[in-house]
Amino acid sequence: MGFMLRGIAVFLAAAFIMTGCGNNGEEIKKIKDLEFTVLSEDDFPAELKTMIDEKREQAFKMTYQDSGFLYICVGYGKQATGGYSISVNDLYEADNAVYADTILLGPEPGAIDLTKKNSPSYPVIVLKTEYLEKSVVFV
Repeated sequence: MGFMLRGIAVFLAAAFIMTGCGNNGEEIKKIKDLEFTVLSEDDFPAELKTMIDEKREQAFKMTYQDSGFLYICVGYGKQATGGYSISVNDLYEADNAVYADTILLGPEPGAIDLTKKNSPSYPVIVLKTEYLEKSVVFV
């Protein structure tokens, strides 16, 4: 069963790659904003946590589907220090896809604990939303 779920995640990632980021000059018609929950690492499905742990050294974007939910995952790779956060600018359904827009926010000047200044961090965000049978485009 785990192989099947991993296959679904790979399929969704491939669907994103095939659709690309461009919209060929067409206007994107937003259908609705999507409700979502930002998950803490303790709430990641076990298989998804393993997949993220394997990828977290480098920046990544991927999706995962399980039990009627879609998990949209964005990792920003290894950062030199802690204190980073990730903001969700937008998550919405359009005619052709689901669009996800996030941004990495750096630590506030002087906010880094000096004892952890040389400790790397791996900022990752996982958004849990309803499963839609559409590809995900990362903006």
